[in-house]
Amino acid sequence: MTASNDFDSACEQTKLFQALLTPHRSLNRTGFVVLMSLLSAVSFAAGVVFWIMGAWPVFGFFSLDVLVIYWAFRINFRRAAACEEITVTPSELRVRRVSHRGHVVEWVLNPLWVRLDQKTDAEFGIERLYLVSKGRHVSIGRFLGPDEKASFAKALLAALQAARRGPRYNPIS
Repeated sequence: MTASNDFDSACEQTKLFQALLTPHRSLNRTGFVVLMSLLSAVSFAAGVVFWIMGAWPVFGFFSLDVLVIYWAFRINFRRAAACEEITVTPSELRVRRVSHRGHVVEWVLNPLWVRLDQKTDAEFGIERLYLVSKGRHVSIGRFLGPDEKASFAKALLAALQAARRGPRYNPIS
């Protein structure tokens, strides 16, 4: 027995729910290379045609278009590094958000006092999900689609209800 009131790290609480949310990207690295190669080839061929016709500045604009599209995709891939991890145990709900730049923000809430709010639209479905506790609103699942938000909200509500019921005592195990 120790003099402090710290919990033993070996008796970690069971996780009732754990989700890692990441932004969806439909184009992987191989698809990006193929797309940029095709775009570069078409742009180069069209630029050469304009060069031969005597409109040589157009060749530079075609190259600039390829460069801008490449830059936009690189930003898109960099932003895909963002993630959101949500963990529910019987004693805490932890939301950990990592931005695409690596900045970490973490909220620890009591699952007994947390309410899940949804902002819905009749046409589009669920637009926003919020965890509300003690007057604070924490937005979660921002990059999920409406159907994914509905599924996620259902699973998170089930985990919060399980946390409110408390741990189950099983004398057999």
